[in-house]
Amino acid sequence: MKRLRLPTLAALALAGLWGLGLGLVHLRGDAWFLDRFEATMTDLRTLVRGRINPPDLVKIIAIDDDVVRNEGGYPLPRAALARIVDGLARFKPKVIVIDLLLVDPGPESGDQALEQALDQSPSVIAAAAVFAQGKQWVASGESGPLAGVPSADRFLLPLQRFADRAAVGLVNVATDQSGTPRFFPMLFRQGNRIEASLPLRVAAVAAAENPGVEPDRLTLAGKSIPTDISHVLPLSFYGPRGTIPTFSAASVLNGQIDSKTIHDRIVVIGATVTGGGDVFPTPFDSVLPGVEVIATAITHLIAGDGIVRDRNVRLADVGFAVVLPMILVGLLAWRRSVVALILIVVVFLAWLGLNVAAFSYGVWLSAALPMAAAIPPVMLFGALQLLQGRRRAQYFAMRNSLLQQFQAPVVRDWLTRHPDFLSEPVHQNAAIVFIDLSGFTALSETMDADEIRELLKSFHALIDKEVVTAGGVITSFMGDGAMILFGLPEPGPGDSANAVRCCVNLCTGTQTWLASLPPSIAARLGFKIGAHFGMIVASRLGGRSYQHITATGDTVNVASRLMEVAARQGAELAMSAEMFRAAGADNALSVSGFLSGPVDTRIRGRSGSLTIWLWKSSLPGETMAKAS
Repeated sequence: MKRLRLPTLAALALAGLWGLGLGLVHLRGDAWFLDRFEATMTDLRTLVRGRINPPDLVKIIAIDDDVVRNEGGYPLPRAALARIVDGLARFKPKVIVIDLLLVDPGPESGDQALEQALDQSPSVIAAAAVFAQGKQWVASGESGPLAGVPSADRFLLPLQRFADRAAVGLVNVATDQSGTPRFFPMLFRQGNRIEASLPLRVAAVAAAENPGVEPDRLTLAGKSIPTDISHVLPLSFYGPRGTIPTFSAASVLNGQIDSKTIHDRIVVIGATVTGGGDVFPTPFDSVLPGVEVIATAITHLIAGDGIVRDRNVRLADVGFAVVLPMILVGLLAWRRSVVALILIVVVFLAWLGLNVAAFSYGVWLSAALPMAAAIPPVMLFGALQLLQGRRRAQYFAMRNSLLQQFQAPVVRDWLTRHPDFLSEPVHQNAAIVFIDLSGFTALSETMDADEIRELLKSFHALIDKEVVTAGGVITSFMGDGAMILFGLPEPGPGDSANAVRCCVNLCTGTQTWLASLPPSIAARLGFKIGAHFGMIVASRLGGRSYQHITATGDTVNVASRLMEVAARQGAELAMSAEMFRAAGADNALSVSGFLSGPVDTRIRGRSGSLTIWLWKSSLPGETMAKAS
């Protein structure tokens, strides 16, 4: 057990350490190698969650193909934009947001008109951050609540004349490798200057107060807004384009928009004209306009309905990354079977269901991290288990092959099905046969060890063949002889008859074997067989490390002594009358040899006499008469 437990504990520890290492990388936001898979899983979870009706807080006024066609082209003239802002301001919106970069001067009349329009309502206009090599990056070696804020090379700010009349926010989003916007950075740095994002600036203007910045969160209007690493806001899209109510700017210019739609709402003006604005792929839509991404982030900040992915959620991810692989490896080690695989699938599906449910309820647990933490250890441990299992199978196959040579097949198969066989002694009737070579001890003194081994090997092979054919069990080879038992593992009505048939075949087979030996060896060898039927005690003998099955009792002793009787009487086989009667052996013996008896004889070490029958395969002078 200790040998099995230590590798399992080591595997569990290594699986947990692997998950912990990945988790710490994820906690720092450096697990970029998991982003592609996490993005795919996020899209799937978003689709499973389905479309959500957004709160009635934000409206989009689209500069679409209709208004561009009516106003003579894109970019839209500043005068037309001023009329749109002016038309919206009449309905008292909470904030007017312009998702357009007003960085270059236009005709003076148009710019002046836009200035005047911006004065009529709380407004926020767009700026942009420009990053070196086109990528957002984070300044290292800093601490405090602003540590990790993306550091820009420069800011593209609107003309000062517009910035003096409206708040300014940056529109940059953070996309993944597929181009889908997953986060909206809330703060940006350029040197010592900090600028807010457009959504955060809009929320601050709507709340009429500046946001507070804390590690891993923002505070605004008495609400805490959790953010991810570097103060980015996770985005969770409500649905395909148009899910956030969108109206054409042409309806504003034509006076066809309902004032109730605009009153006390945040209104975002942005381009949706074909080829004229940013579009992004999302789980619901391959061409979501950038203005709707802005509107989504604004809604999350105002309503507090965004998906949560902050440090606490990432700590939970680390926990799953440590625990899940340990559970799966533990199950694989506990039950190496189909049951284990089923349990592993159940645990994995339970975790996946929990992950999807949490996402649907607004908590973004990582899907990629626990999978990356669990799959390699499980596959590696499973491969090692398979390799170990194959080696163990080969080892046990080898052991089984070896054990087959040391245990009778019928007993071996019986023990496989009944491992407690003969754990307690059993009293039963059985037929016992002994066979032994005569003259072997003297012969072995004149032969070398290899010759003796080969001689015994061929003799034992002969015995094994005949005993197995007759259905007996060799309980032991005793040098130049063997003890054979008929009645194990279960006694049967044909045990005695099988024993007699085995005796006859051993006699004829041994005679043939002796005749095949060199004359100098064959002339010095003979054999004798004793057989008796009666009560025995079958049991296992030995210690914990080794046991063998054997039989004891008077029947065994008598069968052994009958070999001496056979040798004294010049016969090959001496069997008791009990064996003769039990087997009905008269016909079986007389057909193939010469039978004499019954004869009363004395048995060494036993009082009284025993009635026996003698058998030989050829007539020695006139001492035997062939039975008719």
